[in-house]
Amino acid sequence: MRCSALRNTTASMDVLDLEDDKPSEFLDDEGEDDVQRVKSGKKKKGRGFSGDKSSSRPDAYDSIEGGEGGESGPARSVEGWILFVTNIHEEAQEDDIHELFSDYGEIKNLHVNLDRRTGFIKGYALVEYETFKEAQSALEALNGAEMLGQNISVDWAFIRGPSKKSRSSRR
Repeated sequence: MRCSALRNTTASMDVLDLEDDKPSEFLDDEGEDDVQRVKSGKKKKGRGFSGDKSSSRPDAYDSIEGGEGGESGPARSVEGWILFVTNIHEEAQEDDIHELFSDYGEIKNLHVNLDRRTGFIKGYALVEYETFKEAQSALEALNGAEMLGQNISVDWAFIRGPSKKSRSSRR
């Protein structure tokens, strides 16, 4: 078999032109049997195949088991309990946030995003505590508290959704 690539100048596409010099070796009867054998092989199982049991339901997704009774509420991240703090004054510093929140427990991690153009805080931060009790006390005490003349809002960064029972009852 000889291959030559032709350049189509009007559409600027590469075209592959196959010219047969001799009859194809792939069209014998034995080759067709091999193709049919491969096509009729065992069906595969797993994600994305039609034989997958979970794909029979369009709303079947992997999920994490709900905690206390499957009710909605705060959810623990992989490392700790994370609070989402919003409405932070743009001229606040990371130390200001750390000082305010450290009164309620040891802060495991504090993440503050800065605006690249101005260098000021974007207006929100993530504060992580090791225990639920520390995070809960900080949330209750600091939600609506004043920091540099602005009232900050504190809420959970991750929450569990409603239980499966309540979702199915809405349908």
